[in-house]
Amino acid sequence: MKNNYVFALLVAIVISFSATAQESNIRTYTPSKLLKQGQWDVKWFNNFYSETENPFRNNNDRENYFTSTFEIFRGFSENSRLNFGLVFNVKSNNIGDKSWFSPLELKNETGVSRVGLTSIAPSVSFQPFKNIGNFSIRSSIFIPLVANETENNVFLDKNSFVWDTKFFYDYTLPSGDFQIFTEIDTQLNFGDKEEGFANNSLGLPVSAFLSYFPTNKSTIYFQAQQYFLIDLGNDFGQEFTQLGIGAKYQISSKINLETSYTNFVRGSDSGLGETINFGLRFLSN
Repeated sequence: MKNNYVFALLVAIVISFSATAQESNIRTYTPSKLLKQGQWDVKWFNNFYSETENPFRNNNDRENYFTSTFEIFRGFSENSRLNFGLVFNVKSNNIGDKSWFSPLELKNETGVSRVGLTSIAPSVSFQPFKNIGNFSIRSSIFIPLVANETENNVFLDKNSFVWDTKFFYDYTLPSGDFQIFTEIDTQLNFGDKEEGFANNSLGLPVSAFLSYFPTNKSTIYFQAQQYFLIDLGNDFGQEFTQLGIGAKYQISSKINLETSYTNFVRGSDSGLGETINFGLRFLSN
């Protein structure tokens, strides 16, 4: 399964080299760049995480976690410095050494699998400095819709309220062929520590992406992330590192496709596995 996916990713990268030039939303509308007044940005991102190592269980059976994230944002200022939006997550997870994409069955099966709409977040994005258009901040409040994180040994999602603030910055090298994108998050999880593993903790993901643009409509990127979960009173902390590769392709002036693969190469008090990701983005003119 993994070999087939890697082959498909390589084919997508090769195809992207033959793309013809047009106005590039991939280059222009990074997460750092905010929308114009009245402009819409709709994203659908799907993450398949397959975990084969976990220090908290007594076997190495595969566990699968699928997250489908929807983001809808609209520009609200003439100078492109203020956006409002909504983010929500649908999750489908299972245990018992099933196949990587088995969560797509979307089943609630006692002791085996769970599925549901797990969180929703009103969000605001703003550009704090008028003269730095490639730096922006997004602040969201995630409201949990899950009563019990784990039922019959199957985890669905954390039931923490989360104040998530993301800092975005990108820099395009003078040649125009390479771009560096960075993201730092602060994820404050709060709630009763007896009801959630992450309650009263601070998540700190630090991410970096190096993108290469073989054409005006395509990009290949390498990514790295270091994540820390800092104990603020729940007596639990963890950290991990993941590395990955991905590609984006602009199929029209309004629609972009994205695919990527990441590997959790190390961690402390954390499970290890791999992710396969697919995304679709609609950006109005």
